[in-house]
Amino acid sequence: MSNIGKAFENGKAFIPFITCGDPDLETTAAVVRAAAANGADLIELGIPFSDPTAEGPVIQGANLRALNGGVTTDKIFDLVRDLRRDVEVPMVFMTYANVVFSYGSERFISTCREIGIDGLILPDVPYEEKEEFLPICRRYGVDLISLIAPTSEDRIAMIAREAEGFLYIVSSLGVTGVRSEIKTDLGAIVETVRQNTDIPCAIGFGISTPEQAAKMAGISDGAIVGSAIVRLIGEHGKDAPEYVGEYVKRMKEALG
Repeated sequence: MSNIGKAFENGKAFIPFITCGDPDLETTAAVVRAAAANGADLIELGIPFSDPTAEGPVIQGANLRALNGGVTTDKIFDLVRDLRRDVEVPMVFMTYANVVFSYGSERFISTCREIGIDGLILPDVPYEEKEEFLPICRRYGVDLISLIAPTSEDRIAMIAREAEGFLYIVSSLGVTGVRSEIKTDLGAIVETVRQNTDIPCAIGFGISTPEQAAKMAGISDGAIVGSAIVRLIGEHGKDAPEYVGEYVKRMKEALG
């Protein structure tokens, strides 16, 4: 089993997403440590990109602030090296194909292995194009994590059968962001996933409250929260770690 499987051994998994470098990398490091200390089971680290097509305004804003602050892929690799001295929960990168390409796919993925990154999520790489990255990921033991969207329909079984690490189920159409309610028939999607793989699945996009997280984890194996956390960091800046820690604790408790 990949290291990512450990995230789902302790009941339902709570998975926070954090944009690296917003407002600065020192704060990111403190936020990650606070999240891990308060019950985060797996942490998604966003590598900023100038044109993040899957993101809503909150995460777009964080990307822009981080890039303006001078964050680079190499600085983020150094951040993870530092975190891995004491943070043991699985960590994955979420970024865009262009970030990996421009760094050099082999160099990027081999560095992920070296620094202790367990997986890679590339929301702009469709299932049909994953072969560009999959062989390199397998060579270095980094899980390429697949996304399933409400529009995946007849492809859900196919994606699930080949999934690695965990499956990221996108709750609703459109970009990331907080939603007041989630209307997609997620139960049917998860049922198809369960019929085709033993790999855990977690639901993301639009979850912000403990109630929503509990509902989504009731259907799946965990809940992913991005915009609500990135917004907290945007509001509190260098003081954010304390607030994020409290938020993660509440969310993890809600998952039972």
